[in-house]
Amino acid sequence: MDETYDFLYQLFADNDLIPISSKYQPTIAKYIAKFRTPKIQQQYREIGGGSPIRKWSEYQANKVCEILDEACPETAPHKPYVAFRYAKPLTGETYEQMLRDGVRKAVAFSQYPQFSYSTTGSSINELWRQIKKLDPERSINWSVIDRWPTNQGLVKAFASNIKDKLAEFPETVRDKVVLLFSAHSLPMDVVNTGDAYPAEVGATVYKVMEELKFCNPYRLVWQSQVGPKPWLGAQTADIAEFLGPKEDGCIFIPIAFTSDHIETLHEIDLGVIGESPYKDKFKRCDSLNGSDIFIKGMAELVKDHLASGQLFSKQLPLDFTLGKSSDTAKHVSEVFGDHSKKS
Repeated sequence: MDETYDFLYQLFADNDLIPISSKYQPTIAKYIAKFRTPKIQQQYREIGGGSPIRKWSEYQANKVCEILDEACPETAPHKPYVAFRYAKPLTGETYEQMLRDGVRKAVAFSQYPQFSYSTTGSSINELWRQIKKLDPERSINWSVIDRWPTNQGLVKAFASNIKDKLAEFPETVRDKVVLLFSAHSLPMDVVNTGDAYPAEVGATVYKVMEELKFCNPYRLVWQSQVGPKPWLGAQTADIAEFLGPKEDGCIFIPIAFTSDHIETLHEIDLGVIGESPYKDKFKRCDSLNGSDIFIKGMAELVKDHLASGQLFSKQLPLDFTLGKSSDTAKHVSEVFGDHSKKS
């Protein structure tokens, strides 16, 4: 909880996520972070005294590398590192550790399954800044897994968790329960740049429903809007309030998150569900967290990536053309590939 201010400052200072003014943004970020810290600290207090996202990220990363060591001995040993964009360990801190450990080849594996310039794109921009600052000689050669919205492990893990949650409803209403896939929203000015995120989240939802044989009515909704600007909707809380008196039940599925954190444990559990007069009809699908199905799917994804020799997806250059950030590489090939000096 004592890291909340630093986290909020890094968040609101990120021009890729919240494009305000590069000149005044650091000052504005300090003000917003100071103003919001007490409220957000209280929310973390209410979900157990902090965020579990680092614990789950490190657990998942370790398990993936254990599987890879067995499945891909030719590229072993595989060493897991976790880096966050706004919280410890920050990208620069992790990069410094990798340099100390003598790492020579690394895969930047985005834990946002669906690409957005404001999330994965921002993380790649930060990686590029740290490369220039800490590793100008390019001792580490990077590739990237920049999106994986229809990964089989991801899809099957969500489908499995949804089935388990549906089983908690009486059999008489089970097939009528509405599945509300809830993803973090985006400001419409970001969406209108051509950001890939809405389509890729929709692709995940469709694949999950396909796996479930479209067993229930469903919708994709959006959460976590901040500020007065127009955001992508409909908002999760608004749809829940509207459907509450009309439906036999609703399940909220955190479709763009790979583990529990404040948006699931507080915003949905304590807010959308906990404060609703229809809470008896509402349930949240478990997050992926330690799901073996999910972790095996990630390991398979990394295995395929290593075998392919692909440095980045065919979509990524277009993402950066549309992203319009001034503080980035001229082309993603500057970031990813073999840039070591040849003798």
